[in-house]
Amino acid sequence: MSPGIGLMKRRLPTEKEAIPVAVSGIVQKYGVKSEEIKTLETKFDSDGGDWYVALGFGEKRAIVKMDSVQGTITEINEI
Repeated sequence: MSPGIGLMKRRLPTEKEAIPVAVSGIVQKYGVKSEEIKTLETKFDSDGGDWYVALGFGEKRAIVKMDSVQGTITEINEI
């Protein structure tokens, strides 16, 4: 029997760990330099265990959704 998601150790436990993962996803997807990316807002969904990080770069903005247990990006949406 495996533990529930609430009992599993998170790979992205804090905002400090989540932001660099989000920035690296934007760098890979859009080819911008990490120095050009600004963090606009971060939110943690305690029900789903997901991080949402809003980033701005150039004239674009994107929201990066990440699974805090797996430590992976699940979705990048440009807004």
